[in-house]
Amino acid sequence: MPALRIPIFPLPEVTFFPETVLPLHVFEPRYRQMVTDCLAGDRWLAVGMLRPGWEKDYQGRPPLHPIAGAGEIIQAEGLADGRYNVLLDGRSRVRILGEEPPGDLAYRVVRAERLADRGPSPGDRAFPERLQELRTAHARLLIALGQSHPDVVGRLTVAGASPGAVIDRIVSAVVPDAEVRQRVLEAVDVSERLDLALGALGELLGMVAGREGDEEEESDDA
Repeated sequence: MPALRIPIFPLPEVTFFPETVLPLHVFEPRYRQMVTDCLAGDRWLAVGMLRPGWEKDYQGRPPLHPIAGAGEIIQAEGLADGRYNVLLDGRSRVRILGEEPPGDLAYRVVRAERLADRGPSPGDRAFPERLQELRTAHARLLIALGQSHPDVVGRLTVAGASPGAVIDRIVSAVVPDAEVRQRVLEAVDVSERLDLALGALGELLGMVAGREGDEEEESDDA
């Protein structure tokens, strides 16, 4: 498969997963031009997370994590002052192979290859049960946070979605830690991705349970 040549939007602590929709507010002049050019072309755009220390060279070309998300702009609202509100529909993981020279463009363009999910292995007989465990952990977390909405859960785990997509959607929706999200994005192997997701949701459930325990103790003391 030939490499993609695609504009990339580098952002701190933002991870863009396939089969999710990412809202973006674009206000810097270089990225406003990027969106304008994307809309005039194939509407494809990648979003990559900046590595730690990006603040030292933000106006330049600070290093990115090697795996990014790519998708199509499905909605773009141009504002009177030139800013954009954009909805980006995730289509693929991509591995950054290299970066194009700056040339006349103010924004960054990379060469990248699409990454397909790998696995789960046919021999991983426990995979379906572990995937159900993730769905259950997700539902428990929403209930604990007072955010249990059956329609939301249904959209995340819709029938017909691939296991990899279910994992991506759940992690995108509830895992706040950017580094954990990036590790999940980089896990092309679906079994490895599931392990990471289960660990992340387990930690979140533990934190919520600990917080509830502290609140009960404070209530008893009062």
